[in-house]
Amino acid sequence: MDILGIDIGGSGIKGAIVDVTNGQLLTERHRIPTPKPATPGAVGKALAELVNHFKWKGPIGATFPAIIRHNIAYSAANVHDDWIGTNDADVIEQYTGCKAHVINDADAVGIAEQRFGGGKQYRGTVFLITVGTGLGTALMVDGGIVPNTELGHLILPKHGHAESFCSDAARKRDDLKWKEWAKRFECYLAHLEHLFSPEVFVIGGGVSKKPEKFVKHLNIQTPVKMAELKNLAGIIGAAVIAEHG
Repeated sequence: MDILGIDIGGSGIKGAIVDVTNGQLLTERHRIPTPKPATPGAVGKALAELVNHFKWKGPIGATFPAIIRHNIAYSAANVHDDWIGTNDADVIEQYTGCKAHVINDADAVGIAEQRFGGGKQYRGTVFLITVGTGLGTALMVDGGIVPNTELGHLILPKHGHAESFCSDAARKRDDLKWKEWAKRFECYLAHLEHLFSPEVFVIGGGVSKKPEKFVKHLNIQTPVKMAELKNLAGIIGAAVIAEHG
């Protein structure tokens, strides 16, 4: 089945047509800038432009940088506050004429990596962490998703807010060597390991491009794998979730 996957971010809106049976893109990824301010109306018009680019008439799966329950946004990270309480799928359908399903952006990445990427060989509990400006998380159990986990905001014993302590932004802010940062990240992983006993940690985001810098310094029991789908994961995961949406 082919579905248009769209990844809505604070700076860009990316899309491609995806074969959800194998996770392969059937078109080149197309990107347009996220409008400023990113109100529902402005984003809706941008999405219509993207859909017209692909001459698309079928179902759409879209990520959104917010807590999403039943297509409704309950937060608004890097987009306008008018999204809070808005049914995102209704906005997409209004401006594109296509049936839509919306999912949290980190959850979409987790679903894609579980099915087609770094977590595909694992069942049970698979934990995805995107490490960049913040810490994004997705928790998969037996192939399903526990939505909107936001576990980058855990309070670590002795270290405080996890995202402030061991994101890639924290590494740069505190001018840490990779080994020093890895020990901070190890504290976070060990805490998650204690709470969830996952089968594997799948690491995405900017640091996943440099595993040789930090993985060797981690001392935890759970295997650590790098995400494999890079910046296509959101598009692929959105399309997958729309298949059954």
